[in-house]
Amino acid sequence: MARCRAATSSSICPALRRCSLRPTCATVICAPIRANPAAVLRAVLKARDLTGTFDKPRYITFAEDLCAHSRSRIVGCHRCLDLCPAGAITPNGDHVSIDAKICAGCGQCAAACPTGAASYALPPADALMRKLRVLLSTYREAGGGNAIVLLHDEAHGTELIDALARHGDGLPAHVLPVAVNEVTQVGLEAVAATFAYGASALRFLLRARPRHDVAGLRKTIALAEPILSGLGFGEGRVATIEADDPDALGEMLRAIAVLPPSPRPASFTPVGGKRDVMRLALRELQRAAPTPVDVIALPADAPFGAVEINVEGCTLCLACVSACPTGALLADTDRPMLRFAEDACVQCGLCKATCPEKVIALRPQLDFRAATAAARVLKEEAPFECIRCNKPFGVRSTIDRVSAKLEAKHWMFKGSARRLDVIKMCEDCRVAVMAEEDFDPYGKPRPPVRTTEDYLREREEQGDKPES
Repeated sequence: MARCRAATSSSICPALRRCSLRPTCATVICAPIRANPAAVLRAVLKARDLTGTFDKPRYITFAEDLCAHSRSRIVGCHRCLDLCPAGAITPNGDHVSIDAKICAGCGQCAAACPTGAASYALPPADALMRKLRVLLSTYREAGGGNAIVLLHDEAHGTELIDALARHGDGLPAHVLPVAVNEVTQVGLEAVAATFAYGASALRFLLRARPRHDVAGLRKTIALAEPILSGLGFGEGRVATIEADDPDALGEMLRAIAVLPPSPRPASFTPVGGKRDVMRLALRELQRAAPTPVDVIALPADAPFGAVEINVEGCTLCLACVSACPTGALLADTDRPMLRFAEDACVQCGLCKATCPEKVIALRPQLDFRAATAAARVLKEEAPFECIRCNKPFGVRSTIDRVSAKLEAKHWMFKGSARRLDVIKMCEDCRVAVMAEEDFDPYGKPRPPVRTTEDYLREREEQGDKPES
């Protein structure tokens, strides 16, 4: 097979740079287009008849059981749907579906996914963090200080750095370049690990005109800034560099203010899924921070936070427990109780949207104590006892709320204290009382059931003979 001339030239075709068919389609289409624009139609017609197979990388690994998109047709998390620039992600019931044939590998869904259902595979998050660990520890052992990590992609960043080295002064000595498949694949876990390992600053190298929307990366930076600032690292530690000119890149790197790194660099080895390594990286970042704190307020839509409830309005119906996809909200099998484990909460909002009383609110924050703290009780009540047999069967707030709503509004219970007392009984006593008192759910006596024999008997009694 002929080698693609577009792939070997200095002016690489931007449309086919990431195309898996590049060895074939670039030779057939790209070269004639640059030689003679009038040959476009002939090239397209020729490419139409090409057949064959090719291997397309599967950039994202997706676990449906971890997805917090929806429960009972109520939408919760939709971060990946909002960020995907290729339209490869669509709702599919309680979770989303990622079309690997459409996915272009930007990785923004994996960086934004709070549960780790979508994770990047080229390489995984823990592999990138291990690479950063070796790089920064080796640099520090060699006597280097104030390291600036420059994350870049192969297509744009490698060529720009190579041009700066060949025709300029090269990168400053304290700038450590790290190549990734896409800069937008980097999530909060890699940012936290970078500073925990002792980096002074972190920069993302982007094109001056990005090929796709980079809103996911900017949200990651906006989430990392209050965490770093709250831990004493200061502002401006994480930013982007948007440049297509090697000289401009060198000037921007040299203009970065030199800030002191962590006084206690970490050396942990990250192993596991995205959510696990994120928790580990954040704990190590707090341990290595100049001024550690326990709680940091975060912006809206952060993947960490607490759940607050209006205790007076909560009836302990536990609908939020059934809707929670991560098990952050817990019930108790012995007593009417609602507990909350903050370490498992991803702020998807399903509990807030599901609550029939509308008493749940979300508070985005990062509590470093949540990883080792036990689940705290949000509300607890004594069980309600049956007024007939004293058997505990419900929650007093729920029984009182139902009774108050039915007493004055529902015709079946209006003006009847005996009927209203049935609600305050357990299931066994309720059936027994309704049978003893001959309660009619329709509120008035119903006519007896009539059959054909009844009609025939009435006719005979009236002297009418049935027709033959």
